[in-house]
Amino acid sequence: MIAQRATTFTESVIREMTRIAQQHGAINLAQGFPDFPMPAPMKDAACAAIQGDINQYAITWGAPALRLAIAEKYRRWYGLEVDPDREITVTCGATEAMAATFLALVNPGDEVIVLEPFYENYGPDAIVADAKPVFVPLDAPKWTLDPDRLRRAFSARTKAIIVNTPHNPSGRVLSRDELSLIADLCQEHDAWAFTDEIYEHIRYAGAHHVLATWPGMRERTVTISGLSKTFSCTGWRLGYAIAPAAASTAIRKVHDFLTVGAPAPLQAAAAVCMAFDADYYNHLARDYRERRDVVCAALTEAGFTYTAPEGAYYVLADFSALSDQPDDAFAKWKTREVGVATVPGSSFYHDPALGRSVVRFAFCKKRATLEAAAERLAQLAARV
Repeated sequence: MIAQRATTFTESVIREMTRIAQQHGAINLAQGFPDFPMPAPMKDAACAAIQGDINQYAITWGAPALRLAIAEKYRRWYGLEVDPDREITVTCGATEAMAATFLALVNPGDEVIVLEPFYENYGPDAIVADAKPVFVPLDAPKWTLDPDRLRRAFSARTKAIIVNTPHNPSGRVLSRDELSLIADLCQEHDAWAFTDEIYEHIRYAGAHHVLATWPGMRERTVTISGLSKTFSCTGWRLGYAIAPAAASTAIRKVHDFLTVGAPAPLQAAAAVCMAFDADYYNHLARDYRERRDVVCAALTEAGFTYTAPEGAYYVLADFSALSDQPDDAFAKWKTREVGVATVPGSSFYHDPALGRSVVRFAFCKKRATLEAAAERLAQLAARV
């Protein structure tokens, strides 16, 4: 009685670890949501919108003011000219934007290249679209992209590649040379690039390059981002997809029948944050760098090995010097016995064996939360 596609992937391991953390009263460094407030002007704008009766359906593909604000931000930050009426679709989070893009642009049997390790939603996105994921590993410990391996992954069957930079879960920021290679291969094989840029403003090294600005890529790139990470409002579920007009038409149709539209009063508030100046983003990156350093110091002291992330707010850490348990058992044991929850590394790989010795720590938390987690982790070696 169950559809075959629903039997080929599991529930979210990330959300499962949050439930386990709550069960044991553990500090949740598993799921990537902040435990500190979002910007006050956005909260004030949302309350004003609700009190102003902006509580009915917005235009399905996004309130005009928000689409205009997104277009203006991309012009100002990246020099990318976007038509707010024809090329932007506002969605219920970047997660829905990616799912709608798969369903709108990928045919059954098409191949989609996924760099591995990968955010856990990409696999189910491909399965629901009846696509075939082709996995290309990033080389540990620096998480670099092997050019020859990537070239071999492209073929006449390739419909798209997912490009996530800054990268979840490794924290890698792809270089200009790596993105240029991706752009060249997309054009050579007439393939799309679906870019997940949700961590674009959380960087400690390197620059954020918007692939749609590369020569020849404007008409074959879907740029996906959202508000959750940059503005610490993961519960608002506001994302967007920027795509050529014909592709946007298809994405909008799928989005319409998936969710109808994103919350109207929150869209009104989101238009406010798109006008924040560089000072906001500079402070964001600086504050996250400090949080990263607290967690990395704690992981070193506890006996983990890792590569410090260049962006995003995760550390993918190897625990093999501490325990020979598989990642899922170790993560649950650590949550229960040490009081710090993380995500088992196998959830980021198509073959669970590839992630059996790593777990992912999220450091999007108050400094006090991270320092409390560090105190608990200091006791880990004695408890193993």
